Amino acid sequence: MNNMVNVKKVSWINWLKTVIMLFAFHFSPNSCFSQSWTADNGNGTYTNPLFYDEFSDPDILRVGDDYYLAGTTMHTVPGLVILHSKDLVNWENISYCFDRFDFTDDAFSLKNHKEIYGQGVWAPAIRYANGLFYVFTNINGKGLQCYTSKDIRGPWKHHNMQGRIYDLSVLFDDDGKIYAIHGYGEVKCTELRPDMSGPIEETERTIIPEGNAVGEGHHIYKIGGIYYLISTDYKPNGRTLCSRSKSIWGPYETITITADETFGYHAAPTTQVPHGEKYRIGEDGTKFVIPEVDQDATACTNIHQGGIVEDQSGQWWALLMMDFHSIGRTVTLAPITWKDGWPMLGLEGNLGRTPRTWLKPQINANVMPHAPYERNEDFNTNTLGRVWQWNHNPDDTKWSLRKGRLRLQSMPADQLMWARNALTQRVIGPTSITTVELHTKGMKDGDVAGLGNINVPCSWIGVVKHGKQSILRCFEQAINDTIDTPVTAEKLWLRMVGDFDNDRSHYEYSLDGSTFQKLGREMPLSYQLISFQGSRHALFVFNHKGQEGGFAEFDNFTVDEPDADRRGNLPYGKTIRIINLATGKPMIALPHGLVYDTEVTDKSPQTRFHIIDKGQGKVILQCEDGRYLFCSGFGIAGDVRLTTDEAKAEVFMWQDYLYHTFMLMSMRTHRYIGKSPTTGSPYSMDFTGSDPARRNGAVFRWEEQ
Repeated sequence: MNNMVNVKKVSWINWLKTVIMLFAFHFSPNSCFSQSWTADNGNGTYTNPLFYDEFSDPDILRVGDDYYLAGTTMHTVPGLVILHSKDLVNWENISYCFDRFDFTDDAFSLKNHKEIYGQGVWAPAIRYANGLFYVFTNINGKGLQCYTSKDIRGPWKHHNMQGRIYDLSVLFDDDGKIYAIHGYGEVKCTELRPDMSGPIEETERTIIPEGNAVGEGHHIYKIGGIYYLISTDYKPNGRTLCSRSKSIWGPYETITITADETFGYHAAPTTQVPHGEKYRIGEDGTKFVIPEVDQDATACTNIHQGGIVEDQSGQWWALLMMDFHSIGRTVTLAPITWKDGWPMLGLEGNLGRTPRTWLKPQINANVMPHAPYERNEDFNTNTLGRVWQWNHNPDDTKWSLRKGRLRLQSMPADQLMWARNALTQRVIGPTSITTVELHTKGMKDGDVAGLGNINVPCSWIGVVKHGKQSILRCFEQAINDTIDTPVTAEKLWLRMVGDFDNDRSHYEYSLDGSTFQKLGREMPLSYQLISFQGSRHALFVFNHKGQEGGFAEFDNFTVDEPDADRRGNLPYGKTIRIINLATGKPMIALPHGLVYDTEVTDKSPQTRFHIIDKGQGKVILQCEDGRYLFCSGFGIAGDVRLTTDEAKAEVFMWQDYLYHTFMLMSMRTHRYIGKSPTTGSPYSMDFTGSDPARRNGAVFRWEEQ
């Protein structure tokens, strides 16, 4: 097709789409907030994560007024995802660098019990130079790869550069040389050939020797003539570091620029596969172990590994990932404060930590809040939506879009994790309800078809064909549990209900599309370092009897997100009680002028606070007796006090932690109000943030009065 299509017509269509979007946003009772999670709060602020679904190893690039984010896609295809934004908060999936792995090894296509779970694409670096976009990555077992294009939307040219370089960053330096930074602990620099034919091996040198507490996941920048290297270390727990030097070759000095920022989320349970298993992903009958986690430990759940970027106003931002329960790894947007020449994450007065809710970048971009993907799919077009990815390379002769349905033909497989042509998309939190129609008329003996969760361990709900009999089955691999019920209908609705913040889910089914019944137990969910991914919805068909079977068809895939609409999360204009999660006790404004806690049964006027909206997510708190909260001194215990002068009231940025939980960050000091649960001291305003378990005294729950 000719890409130079009537530009005026396209511009007019885009203008019309914008007008329709604006009208829908302002006048529809179900605005885009209610459709899918977006970080944009619609009031000039955003709340992390940017996406409440998986996006690993983010690397950020700005070209003019456009921002691009590249991420890891492991074993799924299309691969090497690229998102686009105008404001760093609202993103759109616009490209993948390749449609299929172009390697013929069985493992890339899930053949003959060979797989690349958690392998494939790792940690890309996206750059723009010489009129080209470059995306560098490692494909495990194949070495360094590069994809280039004049247009970010493609087509992309693949350069197999080989060489043992992974988790790299690339710098196009002022002198025309191209450097790749790579390695864990011992950091190395290698020049790359300008034609992308490979590394110049003889140039490789160690620039930071082992013993300097530097990790991997490097991001290299040259700012003001100084080389800055952002990296992440996991020993003994996660931290993000910055190393700097006047020369690419060193010597480098290194400091920590952020640590311990988990937004009050502890680590997810991590699957353990016993030693000696036939396959590293286990199999049906494997005694998987999903241990309890230490909810007080940071582990590697804090924000880490990602890039930094300067916006048009001169403000710098970091886009880092964090291990986010069974969802997988999510992306955080954090402001940067330059301090003594170091790009420290966070705000003056609280460097190294970052707010969950903050002011959007001051960029002149007219962008309506929107999610990066359209998750719902009716299969009525001749292409799949961008959100879909195949689990390994598919057999493209065994699937089709026909008459408004997705048809998957059955191929032999032992179980779901070996099923070829499983079509997947990321689960989305914090909660979501995913439903799909399954049509079974084309299934044959031994076929299994349904809706599954690609994870280690996996699970699914679906129909099993046994001779001419159909059985509705829920299977949970974690405990090798099978629940069967006979079914005669050839059309069913299958559903997964996920509470991903709390790492649990269950399956349901319906015979009429309106009344659903639960099948199976409430299942624990986990994160694991085998696929390096969180839970993934999968539409699948396979034949467990080793035959080439029939087919199943899918239609009307929908994802409902009950908690995506957050407009009512902030109690503007309401009178509330504030309960400290650490103690379960309400806050009270003492006559003495201090703020303390009181018994649960105390519902006096001094325990009721009116939330006054000051715009852009900012509030002041007024006790029902007329006094306002303010902070004197440096915010230490006893400095949170009360005044009758509204002009002295402390202005807080409300930090929305969902489900009526929150923190209050002073706009003046950028620290949080809280009370130690153990010392007996009154309230202070010197907390740097929440601990992973949310029980250090700085996280609250509100109750409307």
